[in-house]
Amino acid sequence: MLIHPQFDPVAIALGPLQIHWYGLTYLVAFALFFWLVSRRIRQPQYADAGWTRRDVEDLLFFGVVGVIIGGRVGYALFYKPGEYLANPLQILMVWKGGMSFHGGLLGVILAMALYARRRGRSFLQVMDVVAPGIPTGLASGRIGNFINGELYGRAADPTLPWAMVFPQSGSAFARHPSQIYQFLLEGLLLFALLWWYAAKPRATGQVAAAFVFGYGVFRFVAEYFREPDSFLGLLALGMSMGQWLCVPMILLGAGLWAWFGRAETMASGAKVAR
Repeated sequence: MLIHPQFDPVAIALGPLQIHWYGLTYLVAFALFFWLVSRRIRQPQYADAGWTRRDVEDLLFFGVVGVIIGGRVGYALFYKPGEYLANPLQILMVWKGGMSFHGGLLGVILAMALYARRRGRSFLQVMDVVAPGIPTGLASGRIGNFINGELYGRAADPTLPWAMVFPQSGSAFARHPSQIYQFLLEGLLLFALLWWYAAKPRATGQVAAAFVFGYGVFRFVAEYFREPDSFLGLLALGMSMGQWLCVPMILLGAGLWAWFGRAETMASGAKVAR
């Protein structure tokens, strides 16, 4: 069995100033998003629509605000509603930890809707632009989870070559390094598939829908190896909260992908008929 290395959560200490690894992974996530989306807007359909580097800078700003606010509020509402409703000011205490991807996604969607409205752009096109730049950020975040030894996996067969003991769990038995599973699935694999899919023109909205569906599927699978939150445990049908939040993502993503494709086909047919 492997033992979690027990990294020092502080990456850089300059006197009283401390920079944590988790904060650095967020910076890496934002940098990768900027680089990837800057490349994406060079595609003809976006270049012809007038997308510029300044647009990407604005998207990053709106996205950061959406991630932080949505992630924090989502965690409070999805995972600990009673605690935070009783002490709403604790929602502002982001340094105490607690972020929800699903809440962050909703925050980003609202932020992108606001951006689209202010810039007079199609909301679906905005989402198609940003979607392929999200998975690498998720991958970076999972590395941060691993460094912190948090969100560890369920019990694993000790003979599994990569089974790992996480002292933070308070137990000495082997576990799945679920952070690495999520890094590979909803991070690298989802990025590779989505970047390949988005390389060719698609019906407006289909790239964003593919992201929603793909993340939902990969996160649902990874949750089978991730230890459920101790204060929630497993819910109905033996599924975790993360899995239940992924179910509507899978259904919505698949449904919207089919709908957008059909709408594009019908629009093309109408033009030919004229």
